Amino acid sequence: MLQISNTVTLGDWEIELQAIRSQGAGGQNVNKVSSAIHLRFDIQRSSLPPFYKERLLRRNDQRITKEGVVVIKAQQYRTQEQNRADALARLQALIQEAGYSVKKRRPTKPSRSSQNKRMDRKTKAGRTKALRGKVDL
Repeated sequence: MLQISNTVTLGDWEIELQAIRSQGAGGQNVNKVSSAIHLRFDIQRSSLPPFYKERLLRRNDQRITKEGVVVIKAQQYRTQEQNRADALARLQALIQEAGYSVKKRRPTKPSRSSQNKRMDRKTKAGRTKALRGKVDL
């Protein structure tokens, strides 16, 4: 069971985990041990609330296929258990990110005193620059 938030959890039956062989260097071990994990999670068939499903499907993420399946390949660690934990953590982070809503920006105006201070600074800087000119005798 994967805990997404206080109210949202995913059952083990919703997440498909498959052990595969890792890519890259690893000597003889890489040819005989399936330590990488291939995680598949179908968003449409899951028990996630509709809010999460819509947000996930709208995301422009290369890990989500056109059919709405999240595919995560974890092969960073040397053991299958660590890679399984990493894949589940990455899935959890992806779903939690989709749950956050961006705070809407309210346009604001600068205060009158800040505008006056800015104009005073500009005037003072202009006077200072004017005094740097040639001196007439």
